[in-house]
Amino acid sequence: MTALIAEEDKKREAEIQKAYKTLQEDIRQSAIRAGRPAESVRLIAVTKNFDTSDIDAILALGHKDLGENRVQEMIGKIDHYAEQKQFYNWHMIGTLQRNKVRQIVGRVAMIHSVDSLRLLKEIEKRSAQADCLTEVLLQVNISREESKHGFNTEEIAPLLQKREKFPHIRFRGLMTMAPHYDDPEQTRPIFKAARLLQEKLSSDLNLPDFDQLSMGMTNDYHQAIEEGSTMLRVGSAIFGSRYQ
Repeated sequence: MTALIAEEDKKREAEIQKAYKTLQEDIRQSAIRAGRPAESVRLIAVTKNFDTSDIDAILALGHKDLGENRVQEMIGKIDHYAEQKQFYNWHMIGTLQRNKVRQIVGRVAMIHSVDSLRLLKEIEKRSAQADCLTEVLLQVNISREESKHGFNTEEIAPLLQKREKFPHIRFRGLMTMAPHYDDPEQTRPIFKAARLLQEKLSSDLNLPDFDQLSMGMTNDYHQAIEEGSTMLRVGSAIFGSRYQ
């Protein structure tokens, strides 16, 4: 029985690594076709609901950027690897409740999902207490879907104009989510609008570091790359269907 389990684990590892390598090559080729440097697009491997044994398969290939939707699950994984003296770039990509901010400040590379002024103020408060600088993306609801969180497009410039009120926050760019379309080509106007907004904000407000765009998932990452995404949030294309 032990030998059978070990064989299944090796098979699972090989499947994940094959999918990961295929995805990375596809991302590289998509960027080149779009006239962009291959290294201009970073893959955030979304590990939600996957065990550390699955994550180990891509860490063994040198992957560093990991994304989680839930604070509790992310902290558990950060602690797991920290016990082994292994440290990676963890990205908070899901809805973040204000009462959970203190648990992740100082432990994550970036918070992608800053969707309100109240959350931003809490991140500033907790970052000041931890004496650290927290990198964030402002989540923008380009499609104005009621089911999606985020700032409206016209709210972001006034907020960034008051950025001196947030000395412990580094504003790095925007994050957006497109609706799930059967035809991913329908995402293009949303991704393009996010890029144009990011470029305008960076230029108008003299924010050269405001240069990141987190957009594109398994279903629509090709379109996101072609429209300027710098960070893709992809999980199932690497690990397969999630456990329920």
